[in-house]
Amino acid sequence: MDVHVRLDADRPLSPQIYRQLRAAVLDGRLRSGERLPPTRELARRLQVARNTVAVAYELLTADGLLVGRVGAGSYVQAERLPRPGRRAAPAGAVRPRPNWRAQARDTTPVAARYDFRIGVPDVTLFPARTWSRVLARAARAVSARDDTYGDPGGLERLRAAIARHIGVSRAVRADASDVLVTQGAQQAFDLVGRVLVSPGTCVAVEEPGYPPVRALFESLGARVVGVPVDAEGLEVHALPSAASLVYVTPSHQFPLGMALSLERRTALLDWADRRGAVILEDDYDSEFRFGGRPRDPLQSLDRTGRVIYVGSFSKVLLPGLRLGFLIAPASLQQALRAAKQLSDWQGVTTVQAALATFIDDGHLSAHLRKAGREYADRHGRLTQALEARCGTWLRLIPSAAGLHLAAEVDAAVNHAALIQRGRNRGLLVQELSAFGRSPVRAGLVLGYGSIRGSEIEGGVRELAAARRASSKA
Repeated sequence: MDVHVRLDADRPLSPQIYRQLRAAVLDGRLRSGERLPPTRELARRLQVARNTVAVAYELLTADGLLVGRVGAGSYVQAERLPRPGRRAAPAGAVRPRPNWRAQARDTTPVAARYDFRIGVPDVTLFPARTWSRVLARAARAVSARDDTYGDPGGLERLRAAIARHIGVSRAVRADASDVLVTQGAQQAFDLVGRVLVSPGTCVAVEEPGYPPVRALFESLGARVVGVPVDAEGLEVHALPSAASLVYVTPSHQFPLGMALSLERRTALLDWADRRGAVILEDDYDSEFRFGGRPRDPLQSLDRTGRVIYVGSFSKVLLPGLRLGFLIAPASLQQALRAAKQLSDWQGVTTVQAALATFIDDGHLSAHLRKAGREYADRHGRLTQALEARCGTWLRLIPSAAGLHLAAEVDAAVNHAALIQRGRNRGLLVQELSAFGRSPVRAGLVLGYGSIRGSEIEGGVRELAAARRASSKA
């Protein structure tokens, strides 16, 4: 192991080496069992006599922090030693711009017996063995000739596979040259912001809606305006005339769950054409549909090149893969690719190659069918249990897709008390008001990706009990 030691030539050298190595052991930077450099090697690096280093090692050995093994070297020995906390780094005098001070979010997962968090898929449904086999094959195929950075737009094989997949499953009009692979949907939104948003730009978002998108555009200095939604989705007539970018989730409105009606889709496209605006279509949760006819994406209805289509594999595969994509009009593609190159140059080509094979060999389609059946069952169980046990004070908002349900609750319900009582009973649900800025309808949002189907009835039973307890508080 390479060890950094800072020396002051005006002070004795051996004690300096000893104290710095001792501090590294005690605060955990050097862990028990790790091998220190041979005295000759460390002396050469520090440009000191070998005996100077040897003396420091002897002092560490006398302290019981180092043990020598004949023919093997010197190893740290510190399992039973108390460790003081590592010295904190300076707090720092620099400060972020004001619009960043409120952006930090606590993403620490909360443990709960009945976990109704939203936006989380069931990772146990993921075909891990198949993926491991495909990924290993992709890793073996890495060539020593790959000695240059790749296309910032993503591996051509993956772009072609994505274009075929969404062409069949969503009727999206695209080929490989139209697809830009991103690190999840959030990077896609960030790239769009870099290319289209300046300080003061008016961006319209759904209200309630997806908080990370609002926060992203606000961080770029945009003037973000919330637009209400009703049973048919975004209220197009309420769009601000100054908006140059509209973010919308037409397939499964987040978080309420309704789909944007065909009439509204046509009206939104007409509005964007008249205003010279861009529509950012987040095809959120479109893969899992349990009823009703799927509606054409805005991208496939667009005839003037105003829609940017964004998709992600975080919900259908694993969030940790961080793979998404965007499809933009030709007029924006060069700028978006340049923004991607400036952002992270390129993605991980081995993972991209594995996903291309995963799609082309039919594994993605098979997984979607299997997972879709399971989520449909959970959707049905949750719907039935909520109507049976909570129907007197809770009204489900119709939804036939995705991984969560939203529900309105009576105004008399004490939301804070209900959610806290639920947490005390091992129940995790989210309040609808967390997804909006302006006053929104009182309600709850319950996901069914993190909870097994067999546990849904018990979770709803605890929700009903929490409601009874909160009404008595």
